[in-house]
Amino acid sequence: MFTPKYPPQDTAPPATATAPTAYTPAPVQPSAPAPVAPVSNRPTVQLTPGSALALAAGGGAVVLVVGAVLVSLLLAVAITGVSVAVVAVVLRLLIKDLHKH
Repeated sequence: MFTPKYPPQDTAPPATATAPTAYTPAPVQPSAPAPVAPVSNRPTVQLTPGSALALAAGGGAVVLVVGAVLVSLLLAVAITGVSVAVVAVVLRLLIKDLHKH
């Protein structure tokens, strides 16, 4: 599936020009043949429209679940911050009250 696919080599004869020219260069022959990809005996994965739809729905569900978890973590941090601030104000008032008496 992830192996490169090479196009077949061009074996057509070179096109001849309509007007003759004084110099016609010889066609360049490659010095080494092009590398051939190894043939795999594993079956390739082909996505049908139904499986592509299921894959997209699964990906969307994963995004929604991860988003919900992140939002709940952010909410927990916010609630913790507010509660720590309230406790700090109460402690400050208690300490201030103790110093008056």
